[in-house]
Amino acid sequence: MKFGFGLPGRRKQAALNGHEPAGSEKPAGEMSFVGLRKKHGNKARNRLWMAIAGFVCVYGVIGGKLIYFGVLSGAEEETTGPAVAQLASRPDILDRNGEILATDIKTASLYAEPRKIVDPDETLEMLATVLPDLDWETTYRRLKGEQGFIWIKRGLTPKQQSQIMALGLPGIGFRTEKRRFYPGGPTASHILGLVNIDNQGIAGMEKYIDSQGLSDLRSVGLATGQSLEPVRLSIDIRVQHIVRDVLVKAMERYRAIAAGAVVLNVKTGEVIAMGSVPDFDPNNPVHALDKDRLNRMSAGTYEMGSTIKTFTTAMALDSGKFTLQSRVDASRPLVVGKQVIRDFHGKGRVLTLPEVFIYSSNIGSGHEANVVGIEGHRAFLKKMGLLDRMETELPEVARPVEPRVWKKVHSMTISFGHGMMTTPLQTAVAAAALMNGGKLIPPTFLVRTQEEAAKVAKQVTSPQVSADMRYLYRLNATAPGGSGKRAAVPGYRVGGKTGTAEKVVNGRYAKDVRFNAFLAAFPMDDPAYVVLTIIDEPKPEPGKFAATAGLNAAPMVAEIISRSASFLGVKPDFEQESEPAMVSAERTYD
Repeated sequence: MKFGFGLPGRRKQAALNGHEPAGSEKPAGEMSFVGLRKKHGNKARNRLWMAIAGFVCVYGVIGGKLIYFGVLSGAEEETTGPAVAQLASRPDILDRNGEILATDIKTASLYAEPRKIVDPDETLEMLATVLPDLDWETTYRRLKGEQGFIWIKRGLTPKQQSQIMALGLPGIGFRTEKRRFYPGGPTASHILGLVNIDNQGIAGMEKYIDSQGLSDLRSVGLATGQSLEPVRLSIDIRVQHIVRDVLVKAMERYRAIAAGAVVLNVKTGEVIAMGSVPDFDPNNPVHALDKDRLNRMSAGTYEMGSTIKTFTTAMALDSGKFTLQSRVDASRPLVVGKQVIRDFHGKGRVLTLPEVFIYSSNIGSGHEANVVGIEGHRAFLKKMGLLDRMETELPEVARPVEPRVWKKVHSMTISFGHGMMTTPLQTAVAAAALMNGGKLIPPTFLVRTQEEAAKVAKQVTSPQVSADMRYLYRLNATAPGGSGKRAAVPGYRVGGKTGTAEKVVNGRYAKDVRFNAFLAAFPMDDPAYVVLTIIDEPKPEPGKFAATAGLNAAPMVAEIISRSASFLGVKPDFEQESEPAMVSAERTYD
């Protein structure tokens, strides 16, 4: 009997040949072993493939991210600069008709990463071929430093950016920034103001917009172009352009050092146009801080001359102590202490109240102030808003100047425009109250309806005083001897008051150095607008020997009205051009 662990002969041979004989069967134990081996082998292979797939996915994601950040980061760094936040957007500023006055545009700024610069000397020399105004010493010192990021030039032109890119300098890149653009250039510069290099408002309505919440939105990153609604101003850019054009030409024609004007809606207090020249271009504000670029209409205070007689006369009527039929003795100069008050072109006789106004009598105005009294005089001017700092959106507003203690001599001189200084804009605002029925309405540079104006208006005089002042304004432009004739525009029924103030030079009033103004309204049957012009130190035109307000400030008003009335919606009416009668101590003018 033989014992062994081998297979029988036939099966052993078949096994060696790699197959089983036909019809042969494996033992049950052997079959279980083979099944178990297959089962575990499949699981192992599945695990292997899963592991391979997992590694491929993980490394694929890592590789993709590396490629993504490598490409995108380079592009971002090229345009935005490393570790520097994007500038926040600003809302567009529109005029009352939707025309763009200010908007954001994209611009490129040049930066450097000194640590990546191989040769600072060569880099600076190459950059200077495109940017010749670079400060060599400062730029070179900064390029040699160890800082990670420095600015080289902000606000490049597309041409400059293209030329610098062509240089292929290592360590030099561009960042896309937002820059404020003003399509009208200097047309409304004093109203719009300007922004700094970081797109933050620093003057005018730009500064006002920041103060109304834009700065807070910027601080939390919510000031995006999509989230900001445009700001609509009360300005009509068409009228604004006319105003500035008239001012520029007047400065040249009368050889003055400055000129200004404002067009104000009498019924809403909206500033439709306001200009002061010399001005500046907010797109290139290199001269914005020059002394002569002051916004004289709101940020400058002046003795407004005889335009103040508007309020002296209104005060006299408002006091109840005078009427249009009242008479004032202007036959002799007034003497108050050492002060002697005379008329420029005195009539040397008793004048009616309208004659005091149209002949611009200093003596008559002094008598009116004397009758009303010091306290009543100051109280009326304060009620009209002429002694307090004006409240409006524009940040550049000066505080009026008045005597610390009012004495009789102060009241007398202030009655004809000397001894008190106020801003031209608030002079126009106070005059509007005398044209609209006696309601003082704070001025605004934003769109305002008559309903909204009524809520902030303050009744300062009676409607009858307002009607009397409208009569006197019209009379001054039509009656013989009236100083407002050169402001007349056929069909528009203009009325107003001149003001020629001598300026103080070396502590004394100089007779040949003047600050002139003309305060007008139209159409006088139902005034819609007040127009005030000023001209500083005008000279006589060739062939003339005088440079009073009637010869320069009044014609400026006439040109502004004649060119802008159609834009303002005022239609000419030649049927109402008749002249009002004037009450005279001698006779009545028809």
